[in-house]
Amino acid sequence: MDKIAVLIPCYNESATIEKVVKDFKREIPEAVIYVYDNNSSDGTDEIARAAGAVVRYERHQGKGNVIRRMFRDIDALCYIMADGDDTYPASEAKEMARLVLEEQVDMVVGDRLSSTYFMENKRPFHNFGNSLVRFSINHIFKTKNNDIMTGYRAMSYEFVKTFPVISKGFEIETEMSIHAAQKNLLVRNHVIEYKDRPEGSESKLNTFSDGFKVIGTILKLFRTYKPLQFFSYIAVVLMAIGVGFLVPVINTYIKTGLVDRFPTLIVCCFVILTSIIAFFSGLILETINWKNRQDFEMNLITVDFHKKILEKM
Repeated sequence: MDKIAVLIPCYNESATIEKVVKDFKREIPEAVIYVYDNNSSDGTDEIARAAGAVVRYERHQGKGNVIRRMFRDIDALCYIMADGDDTYPASEAKEMARLVLEEQVDMVVGDRLSSTYFMENKRPFHNFGNSLVRFSINHIFKTKNNDIMTGYRAMSYEFVKTFPVISKGFEIETEMSIHAAQKNLLVRNHVIEYKDRPEGSESKLNTFSDGFKVIGTILKLFRTYKPLQFFSYIAVVLMAIGVGFLVPVINTYIKTGLVDRFPTLIVCCFVILTSIIAFFSGLILETINWKNRQDFEMNLITVDFHKKILEKM
């Protein structure tokens, strides 16, 4: 088992990967630097290997797929995850690792948004999207995360081995933040100095398509982790629609004793019934979700036991 493992997912980062690997080797020489190449065509893997990294491969395209492979393959007391584009300072890695190793923090978030991100990042929609995602998750899950979508994180063995990677692409960071919030894991924000990509290095993010994927991930995880709240919103909207259209029918019946709009009456009854079903579906799923959280706590005990065995080997 490694004490500290630096995980760098890469796709065509030949312009920057050598500097990134050497920076981390200089700042935390006791760490093992792992570069996972995701079908690069520009020689990223050879450059990383020459710089001193352990190079491995993930053929299934997508950042989420690479991280899934990393988390399955590597055992370490502390994991540092960073991008290969030289936008994150390796100088902060030692302090982030200390928080995990000495203060038992489950995940340290490299907070770009509290420092230089909005000045360095030249893509206004990215800035808006980061702010929107941060507000949405903090509001829905009652957290205080300063940067939801940062790719610079330090994580404990327990976090990595209990995190179910579902996302395939760049929405993986959002999934990690929500998982930590829902499972009541200890998260710390650590402010870092962000710098934009150097010339010759191109971002793989698509502002709109990846943005919609992130929003979709938030909605899916909101439904999964807070089903009672999610389905209650649906129930309230349906009830309001059903009652709103039903009131005029009832008023006419009170005044005349006749129901002159039977189709409206029938549809309203179905809408109100659907609202009731949605609410009770949320109640049932909330109970299942609570049981899943209990199972997660028991799984943590098992993971911690395996960690202690690996430490002795």
